[in-house]
Amino acid sequence: MKLTDILETFEGDLQDPEFAQVYLEEALKDGFPNFLIALRHVVLARQGMNDLANEIEVGRESLYKSLSEEGNPPFVTIAKVIEALGLRLSIVPASASNSC
Repeated sequence: MKLTDILETFEGDLQDPEFAQVYLEEALKDGFPNFLIALRHVVLARQGMNDLANEIEVGRESLYKSLSEEGNPPFVTIAKVIEALGLRLSIVPASASNSC
């Protein structure tokens, strides 16, 4: 099965904030590049790059580049994307993640 087919299968799920939260948390465990790609998947499923780029006042191409495996976006961009998706960041002690 192609990656695009898998993404289409999960597109409806990624529109659910709780599913998106778990998806992004798991992607972050696999490293920041994977998190950026997962964040792009959620953006595409929930509102699209053009609409989100306009909402957070960045260029569409810049947003695509930021949310790529090679992306190195400023923290403020990540924070704006997450907020625009109706999610929020949370900081927890590292030991808390080991107790799950």
